[in-house]
Amino acid sequence: MEVINQSLKLITNVNEPVIVEFPVSGGSINSCYKLRAGKQCFFLKINDSRKYPEMFLKEAEGLKTIRSTNAINVPAVIAQGTAGIEQYLILNWVEEKTGSRQAWEKLGENLAKMHQVSSHSFGLGYGNYMGSLGQSNKRHKSWASFFINERLIPQVQMATKKHLLDSTLTDKFNLLYDMLPELFPEEAPSLIHGDLWSGNYIITEGGEPVLIDPAISFGHREFDIAMTTLFGGFNQSFYDSYNNAFPLQKGWQERLPLWNLYPLLIHLNLFGISYLSAIKSSLAKYDRTK
Repeated sequence: MEVINQSLKLITNVNEPVIVEFPVSGGSINSCYKLRAGKQCFFLKINDSRKYPEMFLKEAEGLKTIRSTNAINVPAVIAQGTAGIEQYLILNWVEEKTGSRQAWEKLGENLAKMHQVSSHSFGLGYGNYMGSLGQSNKRHKSWASFFINERLIPQVQMATKKHLLDSTLTDKFNLLYDMLPELFPEEAPSLIHGDLWSGNYIITEGGEPVLIDPAISFGHREFDIAMTTLFGGFNQSFYDSYNNAFPLQKGWQERLPLWNLYPLLIHLNLFGISYLSAIKSSLAKYDRTK
């Protein structure tokens, strides 16, 4: 495989022969492998650069940005590039184990530290991906404006074109846009992971939490917290530790369905109408026409 051969040459600090130990899971669009060179292991993922241009470049930038905060661990980026029609990303291999209470507490505390890294505006200097869909990170002065224009509207428009949303639901979204600024307390922008579900963190053998597959931006930190509740998989110790380190504002639990509208729309556009009932349920909580 051409891309693997090119990738291995870039691991310049490895003198041992490099072998593909075995394929590993890595989502529906990537081919992923565990590489071994002597005692060192690496994670390689590959996909089609024509379908997902610069996906791994943006992922590498996200990982480097999180690492630069010194708040929480991420895999080290070893190499990233293209070979023919394929793009690849090589990361340091992270061995996973079941999390202890102490590990959950550390995850909450470290995420809180990352969320205290701020910016002058909501957004980012470049677009990136949420799953396999591109997302715009155009900068906005308010979270409401960013969330409406760079998160909800593009996904609602896509779902409408796919005939997954009807006019009744798009009207409900339009009403939500008008009232959204009143629905939450403003905060300074936080550096957020952006796709923080249970598949995007690892607890290492040493009990260290590690974030993977970021979709970063400077956003409202409740967005990350909301995503942790969408599919489960986070221990109560995580939430307690987070709140001790960086208390969430009053009413945060009631706002979780609001922020989860975006990942639900992503899933609707990627996987179809099985996610429509959850979107309707979230919208109903903010329907003042009833």
